[in-house]
Amino acid sequence: MSAQELIAQLEALGGEFAAAIADLTDEQAIRAAQARFLGKKGRVSAVMKQMGALPPDARREVGQVANRVKAAITDEVARRLAQLDALARQRDLERRVDVTLPGRQPHAGHAHIVWQVRDELIAIFAELGFDVAEGPQVETDFHNFEALAMPKDHPARDMQDTFYVTDDVVLRTHTSPVQIRTMLAQPPPVKIISPGIVFRRDDDPTHSPMFAQLEALLVDEVVRFSDLKGVLLHMVRRFFRRDLDVRFRPSYFPFVEPGAEVDMECSFCTPDTAADCRICKGTRWLEIGGCGMVDPDVFAHVGYDAERYTGFAFGMGIDRMAMLRHGINDIKLLYDGDVRFLRQF
Repeated sequence: MSAQELIAQLEALGGEFAAAIADLTDEQAIRAAQARFLGKKGRVSAVMKQMGALPPDARREVGQVANRVKAAITDEVARRLAQLDALARQRDLERRVDVTLPGRQPHAGHAHIVWQVRDELIAIFAELGFDVAEGPQVETDFHNFEALAMPKDHPARDMQDTFYVTDDVVLRTHTSPVQIRTMLAQPPPVKIISPGIVFRRDDDPTHSPMFAQLEALLVDEVVRFSDLKGVLLHMVRRFFRRDLDVRFRPSYFPFVEPGAEVDMECSFCTPDTAADCRICKGTRWLEIGGCGMVDPDVFAHVGYDAERYTGFAFGMGIDRMAMLRHGINDIKLLYDGDVRFLRQF
């Protein structure tokens, strides 16, 4: 094929490309058309492959035309894209906007109800001089069980369905290991609370495999059960903002002696309406946790002199306190992540 014929084909391709993109209104489609003409296997390249049979002067002439056509196609792409951009901006400017309408407000988040309750409980205990102590959620068997008077094969371990990582490493079943770590790290007196996440293999309306717990420990030379009662009574009345009473029922916990379950007076009913109360089921009492005087065996594991020091400890579910305050009967509501529920608090 002669040089003039190749030049004619190249010039025709330039006009053909301009016509091909004239009605395109999408950048992706325009780029695709550009690739069909200028790509390695494009139509311009197909014409240029025929230049090999031409003499040098003719090849140079055809090559110059090919470069002009390529530049023209590239310029046409830029022109068409700029035109589309200008049209889009013009449409935006012509769009009617009522500037007097209020702007779209971002959705502001807030603290989860469980963490609201945790922070409030921390503040209440801070009033009494308790410090906050924290520890790892993945614990050793020693800190979670053995140092708390529960050696291996002790039947009390069956009271807690435990998640084991290895034979000697567990997901902590309570925040009591924080008390052990604190006592190992410092001599008495000790006055701490240990809020945090714990894990047990429970799954029913009142239990969750993961939940928030707060425990307290006070160790000094003269600590009595009456001190424990006074602290719990203060906490209940400050948290529920009412003069509610507490009671103790004897119970067993391996790390305290004596041990007790703590109940608070139901805040949802009176003696006259208790029979119809869906929260306390007519009993007038609601369980809030366990407590007791620290067992001397625990002091032995941390090197404290049980003849000189005494102490009390208690624990309660932060989630449980939230449920009792707001009359929530299913703990899963706290952790399902349903914002329709959580926005109420």
